[in-house]
Amino acid sequence: MSAFDRPDFDVIAGWVQSGDKVLDLGCGDGALLQRLIEERGVRGWGVDIQTHNVVAALRRGINVLQGDLEAGLAGFTDAAFDHVVLSRTLQTVRHTQNILGEMLRVGREAVISFPNFAYWKNRMAVMAGRMPVSEDLPYEWYDSPNLRFFTLLDFEALCDQMGIVVRDRQVLDEAGRSIGEEPNFLGSLAVYRLSRPR
Repeated sequence: MSAFDRPDFDVIAGWVQSGDKVLDLGCGDGALLQRLIEERGVRGWGVDIQTHNVVAALRRGINVLQGDLEAGLAGFTDAAFDHVVLSRTLQTVRHTQNILGEMLRVGREAVISFPNFAYWKNRMAVMAGRMPVSEDLPYEWYDSPNLRFFTLLDFEALCDQMGIVVRDRQVLDEAGRSIGEEPNFLGSLAVYRLSRPR
């Protein structure tokens, strides 16, 4: 599967409307923004800390800035974007509440995807005495960029604590299929659409 075809990208693309302004935080090589520009006609910008990712995104024709998300989004004005995306990156940041607050300051909606640590295969790995390695958690414990391991229930409790509204949620299995029942147990990857109360 290419990065362009990631299942969370399918969900995100379905939530974005033609002409929307999108900021992709931790944009990597710009694959999501390229897809949204080509398929939805969005106006898109990316931010990434890694030089090689910034160069790759620029080669795709993406407007990208090199920056550290941990420093906040002070360079962006309030409500500058329709959607601020953080795909498979929340688990790598130290200041979780700060980045969520900043996303909803500069964007009308925040879109987050993350691996679900409570997925049944992850639970089985821990019960067998090992840290899980899977499609959505692809690193060994010693080389993982992940700082946080959390579940759907943990994330929703944080949203509730911060007064963040969950507008939509899609939970996917490892094959990218949508999970309806027992999502915290059967879902490997979660995608959330968030906003402030209106």
